[in-house]
Amino acid sequence: MQKSLARIAVACTLAVVPLASCYDFHLQGPEDPSPVGPRLVDVTIEYRQLQGCLNVSASCDAPVWFSASWMLEGGQFRLTRDATGYIWRGVAKAVPVNFPPRDDPHAVRVWDPHLEQYPSGGATAERLTVGGQLLTRFVSEDHPDVAAHVHIDDNGFGHNPY
Repeated sequence: MQKSLARIAVACTLAVVPLASCYDFHLQGPEDPSPVGPRLVDVTIEYRQLQGCLNVSASCDAPVWFSASWMLEGGQFRLTRDATGYIWRGVAKAVPVNFPPRDDPHAVRVWDPHLEQYPSGGATAERLTVGGQLLTRFVSEDHPDVAAHVHIDDNGFGHNPY
């Protein structure tokens, strides 16, 4: 009888030991899955306007506007003129990251009222810096006054396409 009591005591002890510790079913790491979709960053924009306005039909004091291929219709925004009068700056919000290159580069440009009489109607990508990168790769090498290509990295820095 003592042997069966000893067996019961051992069985009870073995049954209680796992219950004494709280078994945690939660694994290490985030509880929710990471969001699916593009990574988005803010990117600085800088444009150097030509000195001297060639526009004879409208005001040369009109603002410079920035637009890009990732923006929805109407998403373009005004750049702010600095104290020199010829440098325009702004920040593009929520720009999709596409560097290292894994898809097409973004197309970017500004509309400059000083250049409205040009065949491009004032659109240009010359003298445009995106994410600290002066752009040198244009949509069409024959017409750098239309748009340029750029890749944006996780830090908001621009990269000319290779």
